[in-house]
Amino acid sequence: MENFKIIVIGGSAGSFQVVTKILAALPKTFDIPIVLCLHRLKHVRSGFEEVLNKKSTLKVVEPEDKTKIQKGFVYLAPSNYHLYAEINGSLSLSTEEAVSFSRPSIDLTFDTFSYAYRNKMLGIILSGANRDGLNGCIMAKSRGATLIAQSLDEAQISTMPESIINQNLCSFILKSDDIIKKMIALTIK
Repeated sequence: MENFKIIVIGGSAGSFQVVTKILAALPKTFDIPIVLCLHRLKHVRSGFEEVLNKKSTLKVVEPEDKTKIQKGFVYLAPSNYHLYAEINGSLSLSTEEAVSFSRPSIDLTFDTFSYAYRNKMLGIILSGANRDGLNGCIMAKSRGATLIAQSLDEAQISTMPESIINQNLCSFILKSDDIIKKMIALTIK
């Protein structure tokens, strides 16, 4: 198994339950940083982080600009901000134009994290109603990242994972329980 340094999860409609299931199932000792880029309502600024923290065994934070990435944390892209990876191991936020009608954009997050982490990035695409994430996954795959798509028969809305499956971008197509097993296996040396 690869020695991943970052896990980036993208999702939209129908992904919240899967994200909470993943975060609840990971052991407290899970130390690979996780980045969540989830489509959210722009006008709702709070509450999501708190709900995830109640379910998660790991600390979930909405980062500020220039936050340093640390092991054992889950970084949630703030509502109405793009979330980028910097080469120096920090995060940056942007209010640039929406991409694929989305801010945060999964495309931009996957693009910048794969640029910074290359083959040390594991990307996971969950349920969603648009194709945001497809272009980011194309870039991530070209840089050696490993990609997982949520199984189409489990995804509440299959458009997002189906778009990367149809382009033969994923190494694995898994149900949520198997995504969790795969993630936990990463920490077993």
